[in-house]
Amino acid sequence: MDASSEQPARRRRGLLIVLSSPSGAGKSTIARMLLEADGEVTMSVSATTRPRRPGEVEGVDYYFVDDAEFDRMIASGEFVEWAHVFGHRYGTPKAPVKAALRNGQDILFDIDWQGARQLEPDFGEHLVTVFLLPPSMAELEARLRTRGTDSSEVIEDRMRRAADEIDHWAEYEYVLVNRDMDACLARVQAIVMAERSKRVRQTDLVEFVRELIGPEH
Repeated sequence: MDASSEQPARRRRGLLIVLSSPSGAGKSTIARMLLEADGEVTMSVSATTRPRRPGEVEGVDYYFVDDAEFDRMIASGEFVEWAHVFGHRYGTPKAPVKAALRNGQDILFDIDWQGARQLEPDFGEHLVTVFLLPPSMAELEARLRTRGTDSSEVIEDRMRRAADEIDHWAEYEYVLVNRDMDACLARVQAIVMAERSKRVRQTDLVEFVRELIGPEH
């Protein structure tokens, strides 16, 4: 048995992990892989006005709401962030985010640069932002067509918007080129582990060190 596994985990602050990329560059796949590999990470569930796709589950993939309900949630201040994306609106409910942070839970956000920017004022100290770039625009288009979920018109629109989204890459702390899913996942995991280990995240470190070396130091 690993010696570290015998020691109780120390308390820490939760992270808000933002993964962004142009559509088709891999953020949803990397997000899913990270969730499967790391039990300390939970997915942020957004409310959306987008119609439900086959296989999507209410409350697991999204909270599906109409425009009137989305307007009410905005007016009530219930969102951490919200944005227009491809003709629909997406927003992150505030209450679950605050609860998870208090409990030291990491929350993963599959959002664009607009959403990431809105998180900064209230949650900047908790944010870890990662932008995924495609190897090339040709590869990006090939991935979109292989996915088979969008019409040619929608794919053409996504490609037109991709350059605008990529233009915001410098607003992120970490930028990765997603040439290989497994390699990209490993780099995201390394980022998360390093961020968890930062001194400011470990809420009981002062007490731990005092017990380690004695109060006289």
